Amino acid sequence: MIKFDVITIFPNIFSSYVGESLIARAIMKKLIKINVHNLRKWTTDNHQTVDGRPFGGGLGMVMLVEPIYKAIKSLTGSKRSSRSKRKVILFTPRGEKFTQKMATKFSKLDQIIFICGRYEGVDERVAEKIADVKLSIGDYDLMGGELPAMIVIEAVSRLVPGVIGKEKLLKERVTKAGGFIEYAQYTRPEIFITKDNKKWKAPEVLLTGDHKKIDEWKKFHSKEVLD
Repeated sequence: MIKFDVITIFPNIFSSYVGESLIARAIMKKLIKINVHNLRKWTTDNHQTVDGRPFGGGLGMVMLVEPIYKAIKSLTGSKRSSRSKRKVILFTPRGEKFTQKMATKFSKLDQIIFICGRYEGVDERVAEKIADVKLSIGDYDLMGGELPAMIVIEAVSRLVPGVIGKEKLLKERVTKAGGFIEYAQYTRPEIFITKDNKKWKAPEVLLTGDHKKIDEWKKFHSKEVLD
């Protein structure tokens, strides 16, 4: 079972996500575990302050290193032996881009801890001294790391046997290189007629029942994705 620990100042963002669809079912079946932690729990002042003004000036606020440090210490404890099976991930636009190959590697871990930044960023000492992985989900900027955390959780969770329900489907799509195969698919009706009477037909080969030809068609119309 993989344990996902999410550190955020907006824990309610995850409420509907963890309670719906295959993720909720995977949690119920104890295939994965998702704990969402409010960073303010590790603050020491009455205002539960998690941010401060940046040294050197600049717009916006920067998230403090101290509560994040305390949160990570609390969630990892002193289990040095399990470090090889655990990753602390900080989401940042300057991080390495998340890929399917990474998702495959992460699916072998026991624990993944996500640090979800907000405001103008996170004190760089978190990236330098605390995080094992600096991760980005694309070449764009978001308001925080919560959506990226959900994306990584979903990409990793679906690789855990039993989560998507059909292990055969998982084996069919996942490659030895750690990527996955995506191919074009069709379903009923065989012919869809638009309002202006255009006929959109499904490929005839898929209706023949000839598995050899169908496999050849799928292979031709597929793409192996690693990144």
